[in-house]
Amino acid sequence: MRGCDLRGERWRGAVRAAVQGTVAEFVNTRCAPDLQAAGADIAAEVLREFIDGGKCVRSTFMYLGWLCGADDDRAALRAAAGLELLHAFALLQDDVMDSSALRRGRVAGHIAFAQWHRRRPLQGSPDRFGESAAVLLGDLCLVWAAQMLRESGVAAEALDRVWPRYDAMRIELAIGQFADLINDANGFPTLDQVLDVSRRKSGNYTVRRPLEMGAAMAGCGESVLAMLGGYGDAIGEAFQLRDDLLGIFGSPSVTGKPSGSDLLERKATTVVAAAYHLADGVLRRQLRELMSADDLDAEDISGWRELIVATGAVDWIEKLIDSRLTHALTLVDATDLRPDVRTALAEMAAACTERTA
Repeated sequence: MRGCDLRGERWRGAVRAAVQGTVAEFVNTRCAPDLQAAGADIAAEVLREFIDGGKCVRSTFMYLGWLCGADDDRAALRAAAGLELLHAFALLQDDVMDSSALRRGRVAGHIAFAQWHRRRPLQGSPDRFGESAAVLLGDLCLVWAAQMLRESGVAAEALDRVWPRYDAMRIELAIGQFADLINDANGFPTLDQVLDVSRRKSGNYTVRRPLEMGAAMAGCGESVLAMLGGYGDAIGEAFQLRDDLLGIFGSPSVTGKPSGSDLLERKATTVVAAAYHLADGVLRRQLRELMSADDLDAEDISGWRELIVATGAVDWIEKLIDSRLTHALTLVDATDLRPDVRTALAEMAAACTERTA
């Protein structure tokens, strides 16, 4: 990584490869032996598959935050890589809560555990075992993530500047998940409620906090931290808005999830909330009927998509994404950073907002 050009996919690919290699080494040398000692070899297999194939967005942003005030450093990269285990924790438990069957085109963790149970003469419910095992593995990933950061080799005084932001990120993630759970149960929360949850649950967790953690670790000043906070708010929200569009209109071959997965799960996403907010009386009634239906088939999902488009929600969300991107780029241009770091921030912003998966 040392001296790597911070422009384009080559740099992002290099960071991603380095992060995945670092996490894989930690899993093989630290996590797997603990799991095997407990007779849970299957858990090590599930974890290895789970960390393979991720985009490493959060780790890349944390390392980019570091580069806002320091040079390439293997210890800083190891510290950033720990966010992949934090993300594994979030996804393992999120898939249980959402009853998701797939993750990144593969069976979700709780499904893999349930299948392992069924292949053996074990007592009890395979599904219950799978969900319990996935939650436990997620809990372990939460501990291991902090352990990776603590043992990264970064100086203790630099890590002291990271922990308050790391704690804030973990709390925001859990509180956002609580709010998301309540919103889904309410059927049609207000658009402001959904946007607030998306900022706390995904925006801060995906972009803002990782950037701030890396920059604080590097000893950046308040002006840089303030800029990264504003940039992170904007791109984090745009990232979630794009994710919500993909959850409804994305191709299964690209997203790795069933077509219209968010609609099948009746998730009150920003797109669903925006459609309800923008709809007239007739369309609102149809949207309510679909949201409360007991069973949905492919025809229902297709019809729901058409209703969402008819409300103008897709165009409205796209404009919101563009406005967030423009705001973030304006902040970057006005900040005194190395040109290559400004370029990397701009390219990461585009990668987050224009992605197809």
